[in-house]
Amino acid sequence: LFFSYFKELVGKEVTVELKNDLAIRGTLHSVDQYLNIKLENTRVVDQDKYPHMLSVRNCFIRGSVVRYVLLPQDGVDIDILHDATRREARGG
Repeated sequence: LFFSYFKELVGKEVTVELKNDLAIRGTLHSVDQYLNIKLENTRVVDQDKYPHMLSVRNCFIRGSVVRYVLLPQDGVDIDILHDATRREARGG
């Protein structure tokens, strides 16, 4: 469910918060079935706390270290999520 949903967000700007509290904003370039994420044109949300990350422009994020992915408001299709949730609840 989530993999297919994230594939539709390729090319849009997302913010990824990692388990170590680092938040990175960038353009979603690709995502795989393990929810590994590749971002381009990245920037750190809290630049004062992570000044060593200022020069990073592209990054690959392992899916197991992701805490949250904040999606753009215009990228969220509520109807698709509701339908998928209903199918999952019915077991199909």
